[in-house]
Amino acid sequence: MKQEKIIGFKEYNRELPATEPVAARIKHYGEFTAGYSAEKLGQQSSRCMDCGVPFCHSGCPLGNVIPEFNDAVYNKQWEEAYEILTSTNNFPEFTGRICPAPCESACVLNINRPAVAIEAIEKHIIEIAFEKGFVKPFLPENRTGKKVAVVGSGPAGLAAADQLNAAGHWVTVFEKDDAAGGLLRYGIPDFKLEKKVIDRRVAVMEQSGIVFKYHAHVGINVFLSDILQDFDAVVMAGGSMVPRDLPIPRRELKGIYYAMEFLKQQNKRVAGADPLAFSDIESNIINEEITATGKDVVIIGSGDTGSDCIGTSVRQGAKSITQLALMQQPGTERPLYTPWPQYPQIHRVSSSQEEGAERLFATVSKEFISDGNGKLAGLKVADLEWEFGPNGRAVSSKEKEGSERIIPCDMALISIGFSKPEQLLIDRYDMATDAKGNLLADEKTYKTSYPKVFACGDMRRGQSLVVWAISEGRECARNVDEFLNKEASVLENRDASLETEAFS
Repeated sequence: MKQEKIIGFKEYNRELPATEPVAARIKHYGEFTAGYSAEKLGQQSSRCMDCGVPFCHSGCPLGNVIPEFNDAVYNKQWEEAYEILTSTNNFPEFTGRICPAPCESACVLNINRPAVAIEAIEKHIIEIAFEKGFVKPFLPENRTGKKVAVVGSGPAGLAAADQLNAAGHWVTVFEKDDAAGGLLRYGIPDFKLEKKVIDRRVAVMEQSGIVFKYHAHVGINVFLSDILQDFDAVVMAGGSMVPRDLPIPRRELKGIYYAMEFLKQQNKRVAGADPLAFSDIESNIINEEITATGKDVVIIGSGDTGSDCIGTSVRQGAKSITQLALMQQPGTERPLYTPWPQYPQIHRVSSSQEEGAERLFATVSKEFISDGNGKLAGLKVADLEWEFGPNGRAVSSKEKEGSERIIPCDMALISIGFSKPEQLLIDRYDMATDAKGNLLADEKTYKTSYPKVFACGDMRRGQSLVVWAISEGRECARNVDEFLNKEASVLENRDASLETEAFS
């Protein structure tokens, strides 16, 4: 019989799993977060109030059934917890590590107390499930005979492939790199997501019948026209990979890189591969090794990717690290313009920022400074004064008089997000795009302007979170399945009418 802990949120404070001390973890690239003890896991799951209206559901783009899996964890019903969690989320091992957890912001307890540690509990459920052998290949009882190609193996593509395979279709994933994962593999540092976690999941998917084809860059050495001949439907899930640039004077100096050029090389090194041996036939790859060792590093951009650059630069032995944010430093209290249950704009400190970096807020980059020989030597910046509306939201800014100065910088990493998907494939086939350059696909059907071609993830909605990518992949797969079933139904009706005619 199940037991409930009704007042766990009163008895226990929010506790996150312990992390390795900074001095120790910066000496390696592995994950550094420990697990809960069995007692702590029970206590943290018991903090869930089993709300009458669980707003955490609405905070999660996947609609995870959170109170129910917390209850199962509290009662040590591990297989039930796993089944509840994976009924909505294909890859809890990813979201449990790198999701910003909007579900926690929407937690009812978070109105006046620290939220339930939903993300950490989610990670524990899936890791216990792997340990106990609950995660097994899913082999459909019946195959439809339909073939679907998925272009891109990031979280959106993987989710679409997983769902379509479960529906009985034959799925082939085309990936331009030498391994699956997209930015999970060649973007997220190993200290946040070790790549063996991706490999473990891909192995399960392969055993389920999904085929992965690597070094397959659609539009370069594999062509959509050929895929359309061989497959009944195509899912475009190539992500948003074109980085936003910073067009200020002397942008051409040596020593200025996009964040992903830097991070991708380090992930290659950790994997034991040549950081310059890019097999994905990308035309914009820097043909030089990029390292922060002994350098004054400036990271332009204050998001998660910028934070990843900090942690990587620390481990590489940078001389100094400075991170610039255009906006003013937020406060620690939830502002009026992001009321509960919205994700609040508050001051946060990431694990990488804990490891050592000077953070400059309300700072604009004005000009790169040369050493006289074509190399970067500094960055001219200035402070901004922001004006705020009645709800506290910043509405305009102006440069603070007399604040202009030059900070030391012989390596700059531009980390201000991504603007759109890679255009080569889109342009080659004249595929319709929206005003931002994303692949245009109907919000309800996920269909593009091309017959049989669907789109999902960042390639459709623009740069977003891993949890949104998985949600998009699942929804797209549902629509592809409906399309294929309808197509099969039309064929069956046609064959039946022909048979009737033959006997009439």
